[in-house]
Amino acid sequence: MIHKDKGTQPNLSQLEENLIFKIRLETERFNVDNVSRTSAYFDFYLKHPDIIWAFLASMVSRNGGYNMCDLEGDWFPLILEPPVRRTLFQTYERANWTIFRDAFPQLLLYHYSTKMGMPLFHLLVHLNISTFMKGEWESYWKERDKKRLMDALIVNEQNVIHSTVIEHPVFQRKVFNSFRFLFQDFFHFSAVLLPTRRGELYGASVNGFKSVNKRINLGKRIASILFDPELYPLFLDFALTTEHTGSRYDYEQYLFAGKKRDTPFLRWTFPVMNHHYRRQPDWFRERRFHKNWMNPAITHRHPIHLTNWFLDKQRQFHTFVSITELIANKTKM
Repeated sequence: MIHKDKGTQPNLSQLEENLIFKIRLETERFNVDNVSRTSAYFDFYLKHPDIIWAFLASMVSRNGGYNMCDLEGDWFPLILEPPVRRTLFQTYERANWTIFRDAFPQLLLYHYSTKMGMPLFHLLVHLNISTFMKGEWESYWKERDKKRLMDALIVNEQNVIHSTVIEHPVFQRKVFNSFRFLFQDFFHFSAVLLPTRRGELYGASVNGFKSVNKRINLGKRIASILFDPELYPLFLDFALTTEHTGSRYDYEQYLFAGKKRDTPFLRWTFPVMNHHYRRQPDWFRERRFHKNWMNPAITHRHPIHLTNWFLDKQRQFHTFVSITELIANKTKM
């Protein structure tokens, strides 16, 4: 149920109050699970292709779903106990939910601004959006710099999840400081993948995930690949024709002929989580802002074509799991 924040709207007109309530309602309707969020981002992009961050968000959100479904696939249950897998799922889900709760109201407010033919970004503060984004949306309304707005949203969302998810004491203890996470992080076993129906994968591996600077840099690198003039049509074709289920089979079907599904459908596997929200302080006022976050220059230190890298990492991981399971079985004997 949506509750109006009575303490933050004393100077709003009835029309503005109604609009804020409508935006909160729409956001809650789509912020149900990873599948609904991914679809909402992409549907918004198709309606407003100038807001290129929405396409980026949908493709990154697909990867969030893949990571969730890995936890209940054929391999992870062999080395991770149910409580560990449950905590990892909650971490992915919380980050996915938190970003959507912050970002989608911004997208909707832009949508209604275009419908009404006037900027409504003074209402962002009443949606608990950072003052940083208020300035960036107002700048975009005048300058129409799509790339700058996308970079600003990357910076904003990574700062939004930093204190609420990445630095949360429970997630720090159980996830980000755990041996399994540090092992995966150090050896680059995770990646944000951008698939095509040609059976090729592009993207960047994730290392140093706890660093807000590295997450921002990763987001900008992924964006530069996604909107590369030669590659963008391939990624758009994939998104238009491939339904997001959360299973890696969504793209693995294009990599291998007769590929066996070894990760499940997200909605057949995980329950809908009920999240509790606490109003957060404005990160832009609480944390030091680094000017280089908005530096448009991007450097790719590693190849962006990841098909062979992905297949090799899968083989390494499967070997690691098999050896671990073998050792565990011998110990029990």
